[in-house]
Amino acid sequence: MSMRLTTLCYLERGNCWLMLNRNKKQIDENAGKWIGVGGHIEDGESPDECIIREVREETGLSVKGLKLRGIITFILPDWGDEMTFLYTGKADGELNPDCSEGTLRWIPYDEVMQLPLWEGDRVFLPLLRKETECFSLKLIYLPGGRLDGCILNGNDITTEVLGANR
Repeated sequence: MSMRLTTLCYLERGNCWLMLNRNKKQIDENAGKWIGVGGHIEDGESPDECIIREVREETGLSVKGLKLRGIITFILPDWGDEMTFLYTGKADGELNPDCSEGTLRWIPYDEVMQLPLWEGDRVFLPLLRKETECFSLKLIYLPGGRLDGCILNGNDITTEVLGANR
């Protein structure tokens, strides 16, 4: 199976990120989780073009100041591996709350980490709050969705992230 190419964006407005609660699809690897907006890169499309299109389709918003923040390699035995281009940007326009993927909400930065998130999102979301250079992150999941390994910019940070008794 080949690796899927996707995009993901955390749109900012005020001190909030636009978060998507994936609660509408019958079959969804992200079911019940809160994530940013994004989707699959189509043939002939660059990651930038993809995220601009996906943001508009899912939210009705435009993106100002789009910035590539990282590239994440997800190793997902249950769903297939995925490489994701991770962005941030400022939201522009009026939010269309009727998203076919789930429920959209502006969530204050301080409250995001209390939401039901993928374990790996808890690794990269703090990096988005810092003015860091573009990073490379590999997140290795076990069947069932438990995080088993993290490699940030070529350095294994698994013990730091998951603890010694994982």
